[in-house]
Amino acid sequence: MLNKTVDSRFPFPFEPYTIQKEFMEALYRTLEDSKIGIFESPTGTGKSLSLICGALTWLQDFEERKKQEAARLLENRADTVAEHPAEKKLTPGQDGSSSSEPDWITAFVQKKAERDLVDKLKVASHESQYQSRNALAVRGHDEDEEARQLLELSKECAEEEQGAGLEDGEEELLVAEYESDDDTKPKNRWVSCRMGAGVDEPAPDIPCIQIYYCSRTHSQLAQFVHEVQKSPFAENISLVSLGSRQNLCINEEVRRLGSVQLINDRCMEMQKNKHEKSSGGEPKRRRSKPKAVCPFYRHEALQGLRDEALVKVRDIEQLVALGHETKGCPYYGGRLAVPAAQLVVLPYQTLLHEATRRASGIRLKDQVVIIDEAHNLTDTITCIHSSEVTGAQLCCAHSQLSQYVGRYRNRLKAKNLMYLKQILFVVEGLVRVLGGGKNIPQGHNFFLFAGTEMLTINNFLFKAQIDNINLFKIQRYFEKSLISRKVGRFFLSSLVVPTPDQKVADEEKQISMASPMMQVEGFLFALTNANKDGRLVIQRHGTLAQCSLKFLLLNPAVHFAPVLKECRAVIIAGGTMQPVSAGFALDLSERTLLSGHVIPPENILPIVLCNGPSGQELEFTFQNRETPQMMDEMGRVLANLMNVVPGGVVCFFPSYEYERRALAHWESTGILARLAAKKKIFQEPKKASQVEQVLTEYSRCIQNCRQVGGALSGALLFSVVGGKMSEGINFSDDLGRCVVMVGMPYPNIKSPELQEKMAYLDKHMPQVGRQSPGKALVENLCMKAVNQSIGRAIRHRGDYASILLLDRRYSRPTTLHKLPEWIRRSTRVQPTFGPAFASIRKVSLPSWPAAKLLTPRPSESSVSTFSFLFPKCRY
Repeated sequence: MLNKTVDSRFPFPFEPYTIQKEFMEALYRTLEDSKIGIFESPTGTGKSLSLICGALTWLQDFEERKKQEAARLLENRADTVAEHPAEKKLTPGQDGSSSSEPDWITAFVQKKAERDLVDKLKVASHESQYQSRNALAVRGHDEDEEARQLLELSKECAEEEQGAGLEDGEEELLVAEYESDDDTKPKNRWVSCRMGAGVDEPAPDIPCIQIYYCSRTHSQLAQFVHEVQKSPFAENISLVSLGSRQNLCINEEVRRLGSVQLINDRCMEMQKNKHEKSSGGEPKRRRSKPKAVCPFYRHEALQGLRDEALVKVRDIEQLVALGHETKGCPYYGGRLAVPAAQLVVLPYQTLLHEATRRASGIRLKDQVVIIDEAHNLTDTITCIHSSEVTGAQLCCAHSQLSQYVGRYRNRLKAKNLMYLKQILFVVEGLVRVLGGGKNIPQGHNFFLFAGTEMLTINNFLFKAQIDNINLFKIQRYFEKSLISRKVGRFFLSSLVVPTPDQKVADEEKQISMASPMMQVEGFLFALTNANKDGRLVIQRHGTLAQCSLKFLLLNPAVHFAPVLKECRAVIIAGGTMQPVSAGFALDLSERTLLSGHVIPPENILPIVLCNGPSGQELEFTFQNRETPQMMDEMGRVLANLMNVVPGGVVCFFPSYEYERRALAHWESTGILARLAAKKKIFQEPKKASQVEQVLTEYSRCIQNCRQVGGALSGALLFSVVGGKMSEGINFSDDLGRCVVMVGMPYPNIKSPELQEKMAYLDKHMPQVGRQSPGKALVENLCMKAVNQSIGRAIRHRGDYASILLLDRRYSRPTTLHKLPEWIRRSTRVQPTFGPAFASIRKVSLPSWPAAKLLTPRPSESSVSTFSFLFPKCRY
């Protein structure tokens, strides 16, 4: 029984804040009313726990109401049976099932029995017609059986002849006989999670409503599961975590392959071998080496893992440990558990990509979806459904497929050859668009004139001279035949095995050479989008190998709309959701909650600074931001801040190039030396592998300065908006006592991709106030990046920091309105530097209210690995 002593409605491990109660109430109403909701709750406000307790409270209440409704129906049915004994229905236990089964199982069994009864009545009504046909069928049965046996014998002989002359294992590289050539849309189907992609089975009945929670990264999903484990619902909820084969595979032979593609291919190959071995349906051929099967892909082990996974809440790592314990595959065992789970935790890509969703056995009809960390939702959908292929990949794909056809031409059926020739023809057309000749060069290294061209899908197909090819049939052929995987394995098997010294160096090269057909397949799939929803970017420069074709999805809503249509309710949540619906040609504003922060307003000091210390107006436009006067004024602002701000200061530049130019100028003028005299200077690295090291050194420097003292008062970190430290890194406590934003980081307005998106929105979206939708998109992209960066410093209720926006354009009312509400309510616009400096100096002293040392609760503590270095301190 859940403990509701803290709050009468929502179980919570401690007394929730007011904003948490408001969040859960709004979430509950949204789910109850079957609406779409956008929820903004900054990091440090307990968003994950509010989502868990609000959603699971609703789920518990919903299931309780369904049970009561079912009980009333059973009671009414019992009364009916008592009045009419001849119409007695099936009661629990009559089918041999235990009466102690849960109510939903009993209801499911009864419902199935009633359906079977209806089917029997339908059969009975046609019994006379069936009997009249039965005599004719019996008469021809013997002839049909004889013909069938002759056909099977002929087929076995043909396959034995086909396999002759092939080396061991080559039979698996042959494309199976392709039968389907239906022009109609494929029927809606549920792909069995037991058998993998491509196996049609009737969709199972989902006995209860489910909640699908998705986020962007593996660590975010693991953190959410840990919050569930700490919540009051841990013992009462069935949860399953889904992930990729790379994260879940426990077969060391497969894991050693490293590459995601190679792991997927090997897993599917071993799975296929297992089914062929168990079915015994493979015709006899010449003797060959036994095919490898996965020892963890066994029915009993998978069933056991599924049952254990549903008993206790586990994250990905714990599910992998359970797989080792039960000797069952966590990847397929987790999929088996999906229909019976109440809460399914999965990555973005699995939910937002229809084919992946279908292959994972996920059915969204009348279910609840929660998308967390959704500030980049539109970008994620665009990225998933966009595709790019280079000239080098096209040439390699053409070469590999040509070799494959040449090797197996005499063993492929006519329809397979037809489709393979069509694919070759399409690839040749794509190469022609890039400037390649009729005969694709093997070296593909001749010179081309540079240039970028933008086309609609239809115009691109005409230009490539492939408009007469049915790409939907090609798409189905790719899916059914798995030709891309077979060609990739064929090419890998034909490579010369390198020496041990060469093996490591050549591994990545071999993988990239083996996968171009997958890239081509993805690109051709993208071309099946509606003409108005996408554009083709043709980039020609240097050699053919360096040129590229890119499909740009202009309308991510077209792929998100099915999710909204199928689900009962969709919750879109994030720490920074302002501006709402940037770039979405879809109404998502049915219910929006922009939550405040748990910190008191006096713990944050946001300032818009319009002029510098010498009176120079601060407006970092692209035209004047590199002038010596502007860079000198920016340096004076920072030098003054270093004198009064303790601990760490994080300064965000709009680009890496501008950061480089500014630092070079300051070094020549001596400003950089003045900054270094007060704080040790760090720069954000361009390589992701170096981020951890830089942040660790930055943290250690601040800690040493605080404990030891000396001339240095902390550290100064130069970062870039949209870089590796503007998102996902928490500069809590001393790591970020002041955040400086230099200028407004507008995207490149001359980008062809951005111009097409603006034109699309201008055509299909209504005007936003006095702004066109295209211009509103540019402004929203800028402010979304700003909001992500400046929110790095405040991470829990006891934290405090100042935020300095260096550009007078932030003072515009429309721009101020796009700041997060909890920052906007405290923002001050300062026309001159003096009052702004005095305010920052004042709040940096011990009299600042934040110095009262509020201790954060466990759920509010920063997820950053660097925050633990600092105890709460005051100055």
